[in-house]
Amino acid sequence: MPSYKTLIILILPLFLASCVGTSNIPVNKKAFEQEDTYILYALEFEKHRDLENARQMYLKLFEQSNRYRYIKRYLSFSMQLKKFEDVRVNSKKYLDEDSASYEDILRFYTISLLKLEKLDEALKQGTLLLEKFNNSENYELLANIYFERQEYKKAEEYFESAYVSNISGETLTNLVDVLYSYLNKKEKAISYLETHIRLYGCKGGVCSKLFSFYREQRNIDGIISVLKKAFYEYKKDDNLYAMNRTYKFLIAYLEQKDLDAAIAFLEKNDLDDSKLLSLYQKKDYKKKSLDLLYKLYKDTGNIDLLAQIAILEFEMAKDKKKVLKEVITKFESALMILDNHIYQNFLGYLLIDYNVDVNKGLALVKKALEKAPNNVAYIDSLAWGLYKKKECKKAYIQMKKVVDAIGLDEKEIKLHWNKIKECK
Repeated sequence: MPSYKTLIILILPLFLASCVGTSNIPVNKKAFEQEDTYILYALEFEKHRDLENARQMYLKLFEQSNRYRYIKRYLSFSMQLKKFEDVRVNSKKYLDEDSASYEDILRFYTISLLKLEKLDEALKQGTLLLEKFNNSENYELLANIYFERQEYKKAEEYFESAYVSNISGETLTNLVDVLYSYLNKKEKAISYLETHIRLYGCKGGVCSKLFSFYREQRNIDGIISVLKKAFYEYKKDDNLYAMNRTYKFLIAYLEQKDLDAAIAFLEKNDLDDSKLLSLYQKKDYKKKSLDLLYKLYKDTGNIDLLAQIAILEFEMAKDKKKVLKEVITKFESALMILDNHIYQNFLGYLLIDYNVDVNKGLALVKKALEKAPNNVAYIDSLAWGLYKKKECKKAYIQMKKVVDAIGLDEKEIKLHWNKIKECK
């Protein structure tokens, strides 16, 4: 169902307190003795969202004062309560061509006919309304009537006239729904939206509408373009909720299409360091990852980041023995707080492989295996530690599990296997 069907109420000019009726009584003078009391009752009902009693009070106020501001409140609340027959009866009853509120009451009457599916009469009254009051609201109302009559070409014509008149994003979303979904003019609908967004921005739901069309057509470039436009507009307006919601969609599509583009966007906007770090890691950008890890560790003191720093520093070092002591210190600091099997195995393997403390290394590897007993990397570390202790038979049993599981493609696995086979 097109979105604009839900917008009919929004095009009603409620004029909740500003208009004067045809009564000759001055605005600042009471029309009857209890007018002020009735107004207070009505406002109290409104305050508590008791629209039924509020509307009845406004009807009484109108009947005793003939002030049209009251009947318009009655009709407005009746619309909100979907009392369309009440709107039809009372708007027709109080139609007065000499009233300054004639256009508003006639519009209420026309909308009530539309809501009651009296489409022929709605078309007649809508046409009359537009003839007498040529404006965008009445064009749009007539367009809605034609839509309900399934006269989509006519609906397009009148929505276009309304849009040309008011350049409203809300009106445009109504128009493009007809073009895209009912007249199969998809490219025209998209072109309208692209042009409007380029000139006037995203207000009125136009970026969301274009996003939905692009998504249906699986146009990733289009999706990214409109999401960027929306993101920067929300950022400029300090609309943090909308900006963050848009960001989540945008980064997902950027990541899907081009990781480097996603990284560039995050770097430019300084928005989500955790996500940026994960993308650096996906692309194996070690230097950028390390720099960001240090920044995050400094900002947060998160000890897990210290362990990640240790891993990267060791992997990046050309002379690993030169950084070994500092890396071990970082791991030991992290594992004083963390009980993480990845870090336990990593440190354990370093202690074993570099003959720093084979027994301590084996103890750490065994802790890791308690948590992940089938992890072949951990089993390899165990086998290598047993080999270093000259427990050759035990080392062979463990290493064979690794070779049987993953083969000998990895250089380090092949080295360990050959050394352990030679162990006596």
